[in-house]
Amino acid sequence: MPEMIEKLSLFFDKIKNVTFWGRVLPWTWKSIRTLSYEAYSEYRQLVESLAHNSKELEQGRTSIATLEQKNEQLKIYNTKFDKDLAVEQNKAANLNEKIEKLSQKVSQLNAEIASLKESEAGMRKQYEDKITTLNETQKRIENERKQETENRHQAEIQKITSLKENWTKHETTVKETVKAICQKHIIEYIEKPPFKGTPDNTIKICDEYVIFDAKSPGTEDSKAFFQYIRKQTDDVKKYVDQENVKRDIFLVVPSNTVDVIEQFSFNKGAYNVYVITIDALEPIIIALKKIEEYEIIKELTPEERENICRIIGRFTHTTKRRIQIDHFFARQFLEVLTKCESDIPHDMFEKVEEFEKAEILNPSTERRGKQILNKELIKDTSRLQQEIETKEIVLPPAIKEGITSIPLLKEDKPEESNG
Repeated sequence: MPEMIEKLSLFFDKIKNVTFWGRVLPWTWKSIRTLSYEAYSEYRQLVESLAHNSKELEQGRTSIATLEQKNEQLKIYNTKFDKDLAVEQNKAANLNEKIEKLSQKVSQLNAEIASLKESEAGMRKQYEDKITTLNETQKRIENERKQETENRHQAEIQKITSLKENWTKHETTVKETVKAICQKHIIEYIEKPPFKGTPDNTIKICDEYVIFDAKSPGTEDSKAFFQYIRKQTDDVKKYVDQENVKRDIFLVVPSNTVDVIEQFSFNKGAYNVYVITIDALEPIIIALKKIEEYEIIKELTPEERENICRIIGRFTHTTKRRIQIDHFFARQFLEVLTKCESDIPHDMFEKVEEFEKAEILNPSTERRGKQILNKELIKDTSRLQQEIETKEIVLPPAIKEGITSIPLLKEDKPEESNG
């Protein structure tokens, strides 16, 4: 009998020991389903065996009834066959012995049938309990997956909302920065341009309208943002086709997107588009204002034109290089902060946090109407260099090279107007 329920036992052991991943992974669940079919096949064989035994029992009962009828017939003919009485009695004894054996077998079969019925009831209940547990587990997993999907959906909505807020904040920051630069350097900021379209920022230099459009990522896909910028270089053509609009358009992007911008200048034939960051706004606007010192642009000599282009180019390169360096050290600092939190013992880290809260940095405050003089920058840079040499501070090559290659240290001279 045990070999007849091998698959049933294996199936219930499998169900009892199945893990969470066993319920989730399709190939594990498939093996359980296959085993359930084999277990059910054994169960059917067991039922058929019981039916066969019942049939044999019925046949035995029929045989007993037949023998009893013959016994009665023998009693009836007993008087007629006195001579054969001994023989017939012997036959009856044999028959009674067989009947006893059959009765014992019937009793044994009845006991086995009762045991099988009891076992079947227990296995059925156990099977139903396992099925109920499986259904509850499946329902719980489905609910967890539904909640997980809902959480991801809400996170995506929050991410999109955050990107929209960052876009709006970037546009506001660019507008405020351009207005502040115009106020500082006495440049006309145009609130409502007298031409079609609504660029984010328009200033007027040399009787020309210079456009600074703020652009920010709408998604986290860096490649998509650069494709968006490329498309915008075509869309701004609607501005340059109008009268008195300068054919150099500036798209202002957040500093943290510089790494994904593969191209910063676009020659579109009839006009040019430049991709810049907020940090580059003031030097570029100042360079454009320099042109205003000439009455007519045609009066510029080739050397003067070359000098202006060189200044703008150096401003652009220096700004991009500074952004690259800032991004590099920002990543390094973030990595160090992460290691501090993960590698420093908890009690020491709590002490570090206390010291951190006690620290404060107060960089110089910029005051309206006060210029940042070149000679002061040169003096501060020289003092920093002397302190480094005096204290024998070893700087990374990138920082040391950056300090020694600052243009103010090599070529720029303080102008009389700045003194």
